[in-house]
Amino acid sequence: MEGWTTTKMSSKGQVVIPEEIRKRLGLKAGSRFVVVGDKDTVILKTISPPSMKDFNNLIKEARRQAKLAGLKRSDIVSAVAKARGTNESRA
Repeated sequence: MEGWTTTKMSSKGQVVIPEEIRKRLGLKAGSRFVVVGDKDTVILKTISPPSMKDFNNLIKEARRQAKLAGLKRSDIVSAVAKARGTNESRA
């Protein structure tokens, strides 16, 4: 670990991440985290959206898997309509 410091939790459960660490990690107001707690350990892991390239690769892979599974566009439209509780079945 590169450096550590201490902080404390407020009565509202808020914890301040020290400025040095925020700067080093590039954290800004609104940064989102996954919080994991086990025994006496709390871990904050930043969540960041995928880049457009990564997102496009995910979509491409999802389409490939759907094709391998034999899914058709109409199957997807029907599944979405069912999840929404509507009777749309247009392709």
